[in-house]
Amino acid sequence: MQNSEAILAAHLLPLIIYFGAVAVIAGIMLGGAYLLGQRHRANAADQPFESGIVAAGDVHIRVSVPFYLLAIFFVIFDMESVFLFAWAVSLQEAGWPGFIEALIFISVLIAALTYLWAVGALDWRTRRQRYSEL
Repeated sequence: MQNSEAILAAHLLPLIIYFGAVAVIAGIMLGGAYLLGQRHRANAADQPFESGIVAAGDVHIRVSVPFYLLAIFFVIFDMESVFLFAWAVSLQEAGWPGFIEALIFISVLIAALTYLWAVGALDWRTRRQRYSEL
């Protein structure tokens, strides 16, 4: 029993050293930034900076919820295209089982997109605009 624990500890030692080194380096970087960083506050520090152009008006604008929903859907489907690209790269190694798995994955994507379309999540119009067309 102790032999297997010693083997496990020997295999985990490089991982523990790695995480320790990462924690030390991150601590040094954060501590160095805190010690060497500037501490003065100016009025310009609280102003928004838009590519060198002074902002005019209120910078806090209200954006409708459908914009955020569409952005989230874009990110989700964009990430899934990354998975499909990785599958396409390894198509020869994956063989038919990989093809069937990708087909199931694409089917789930199409089902999700169909569901979003059916519930109106992709429709930007307001309720009034939808009913005025009828």
